Amino acid sequence: MSAGRHARGFERSELLVQARGVTRTYGDVRAVDDMSLEVAPGEIVGLLGANGAGKTTLLRVLLALEAADAGEVEVLGSAPAAVDRHALGYVPQGLGLYTDLSTDQNVEFVAQAYGVAEPPPLPDELAAVRTALVAEIGLGLQRRLAFYCALMHAPRLLVLDEPTSGVDPLARARLWDTIHEQAEAGVGVLVTTHYLQEAAQCTRLEIMSHGRRVAHGTVADITSGREAVVVRGDDWAAVFGALADAGLPVVLDGRTTRVAGTPAADVEAALAGAGVEARTDVVPATLEETMVLVERAGAEA
Repeated sequence: MSAGRHARGFERSELLVQARGVTRTYGDVRAVDDMSLEVAPGEIVGLLGANGAGKTTLLRVLLALEAADAGEVEVLGSAPAAVDRHALGYVPQGLGLYTDLSTDQNVEFVAQAYGVAEPPPLPDELAAVRTALVAEIGLGLQRRLAFYCALMHAPRLLVLDEPTSGVDPLARARLWDTIHEQAEAGVGVLVTTHYLQEAAQCTRLEIMSHGRRVAHGTVADITSGREAVVVRGDDWAAVFGALADAGLPVVLDGRTTRVAGTPAADVEAALAGAGVEARTDVVPATLEETMVLVERAGAEA
């Protein structure tokens, strides 16, 4: 490996985002606390975490919408404030559309802002509502329009803040098709989501809790070595109650009870103490269970 070459095969000069030790404070609250991440061309990097974990604040620092109090940030080879905006595509949580303008008028405004003489053709579903006010076309189509506007100037880096929130599963799948098309074309994508099932769509994950990075890597990397105990009994309610009363982190999966991050012996002891008969099996933890474990560890650190 040559000096300066990143472990994933990219020279550091090729990385689209490099953030080291980023901190952003509001009064006594550290919204982002010593956070680091990288995004390379063609990668989809997912930022996961509960509401208030610091995901949106970190994106705003990377986009120069807010200034970091500490740390180093380089986006597309420059400080965030010096980045060529034509190289960035951004879909914020609020979508950034003018709801009192029509679909066509929003497209025209963005095209003029980015100097795009001939915007690409509208997808059929947007062409069908081109004269309608954005406020009247529904959230799914609004998100499609926000994606279209973010991509019309062919950015090198796409930043998406919960881009599929509030839309139906089919619309979410179509939006992820668009994200994958961009990554396959070499665009780097940084995306926040609270849908854990979307994590498998990402190349890598960065999990945040209370402003800090508490885990990172592929889904397999993050869940590796973590286990859960599956508990099956004739009376699932009694099983759940016994484990909950013992203070264990118990969840229901249908009529099966799962306890993550707890030795099987402790689970069996809690059941025996409550006089509940059940079978136990140790299995790999899911990503959702791992999220709970790493967030709890981060909060206690």
